[in-house]
Amino acid sequence: MSETLAAIIWGLGIAGWLAVRLPRRRKAKRLKTIADRKSLMEQTTLGFCIIGLFAAPLAYWLTGWPEFADRSFSPIWATLGGITMAAFVVLFRLSHKQLDKNWSVTLEVREDHQLVQHGLYAKIRHPMYTSFWLWGIAQLLLVPNWIMGAIGLLSVAILFFTRINNEEAMMRSQFGDAYDDYCKRTKRLVPGLY
Repeated sequence: MSETLAAIIWGLGIAGWLAVRLPRRRKAKRLKTIADRKSLMEQTTLGFCIIGLFAAPLAYWLTGWPEFADRSFSPIWATLGGITMAAFVVLFRLSHKQLDKNWSVTLEVREDHQLVQHGLYAKIRHPMYTSFWLWGIAQLLLVPNWIMGAIGLLSVAILFFTRINNEEAMMRSQFGDAYDDYCKRTKRLVPGLY
């Protein structure tokens, strides 16, 4: 694998993200919101994710900046990054498909919102976050720059750890004991671990 191929794989991952997300976002906007926990902190962390997972690596691929943080390109790391990026896109697509109309980009509950407990959601509560962790790992492996490679993983960590408790509290207030029972049967991100 070459550095050019690694950049192409990263770009294909971005294209996969957009191909899944944009139609779902348009569809979600048509549904009435009945509960909303959006905050400035959430908007800020979402923005940082866009910078960390998209804008920063794009700037690196286009300009090579910041050169002082470059590391040797590793075909093995890049190959693992390509596999991880493919896993991200597949998991991201499946999680959107299984959530269907119950998905939103921010902390919202939509009209007729249901607690999804099938497919991926039978084992883990947040497969979409799992997919974002995979994206961050893929970027670290694909981008041969310590800063621009790691900033995606950092942005995912900040989003996840500042948002997860609010999201679960919102679901608990919407679904009550059913959500508590669901939490007892599932893990947050990785089946059997966490």
